[in-house]
Amino acid sequence: MKYQLSICAVLLMALSVASAQVASHATTAVANTTASQAPALQVSDKPVARVNGAVLTDRDLLREMYAIFPYAQQHNGFPKGQEAAIRQGALEMIIFEELVYQEAGRRKLTVAPEKLHRAEAEFRKQFNSPDQYQQYLQGEMHGSEQQLRQQIKRSLLIEQIMKSDVENRSAVTPAEVKSYYDKNAGRFAVPESFSFQSISVVPPLKPTAAQAKEAQKKAEDAMRQAKATKSYQDFGLLAEKISEDDYRVNMGDHKAIARDKLPPQIVKAFVTMQPGQIGGPIQIESAYTIVRLNAHTPAKKKSLEEVKTDLKVELQKSKYEKLRSGLAKQLRAKAKIEVS
Repeated sequence: MKYQLSICAVLLMALSVASAQVASHATTAVANTTASQAPALQVSDKPVARVNGAVLTDRDLLREMYAIFPYAQQHNGFPKGQEAAIRQGALEMIIFEELVYQEAGRRKLTVAPEKLHRAEAEFRKQFNSPDQYQQYLQGEMHGSEQQLRQQIKRSLLIEQIMKSDVENRSAVTPAEVKSYYDKNAGRFAVPESFSFQSISVVPPLKPTAAQAKEAQKKAEDAMRQAKATKSYQDFGLLAEKISEDDYRVNMGDHKAIARDKLPPQIVKAFVTMQPGQIGGPIQIESAYTIVRLNAHTPAKKKSLEEVKTDLKVELQKSKYEKLRSGLAKQLRAKAKIEVS
């Protein structure tokens, strides 16, 4: 949740600014990153949108694009297949932030001087030296600390709205968690499953009689070797050595697979086995499989105690997104937005 961070927008701006530098500000560097390392993306402070007359520029857009995809520097820019979506997402975000900021103005919200001072101090701590801070100030704020202070104040005002209208209202109570759990019991049902390792002998798709006989012989030999193993490790090393299925690279380990996802021949063997036992060779069409059962987990329903922490986070995130979407819709309904 982006707005849980203090002075969110400005912090994002500072953290991504080095990546977003362009030729006109080539000396700017933040977090030990130089502009020469950044992708060749140009900005000219041209308008990309107007929100009730307030101008948003390509510099604002690029900052947000880097916030969405901070690895653009390592990738030498934005992935071509994703760049349009990243740009659109960034455009929607900067428009939304401007709408929220204007709403803060309509509500006549203010920022206490001491809070603004603390935020400025925290912002400065991001820089490794005074020179680095000055480079940033010159490159992004035209050398104006007043402009920077206004940006920090803007972020704090946005944060106030997001906290009161979205974050605080997205809290989820234990009763809500339990209610969801009770109404969605099927979600928490865990099917019967088996964890196992395999060694397979796989002849050609349509083996000749000789090839089928050879496969059977190999399977019987593999079974003798498998029975001589004493542990998960021993069986796994043998699988890596002689198995012909794709799981050999993982010590033959299939992890947990639901009963209904397994061939009936395999299930039939497993229901008679105990963990640690080896069964086979099991023929499935022309192939043979030797299995080591590692665990048999009966079907069950996860308890509320098991799921409540993750479920609370999930429900709160869903509630947050709905409230945020509702706020955006409400603010857009009475706004004049022009996209360049």
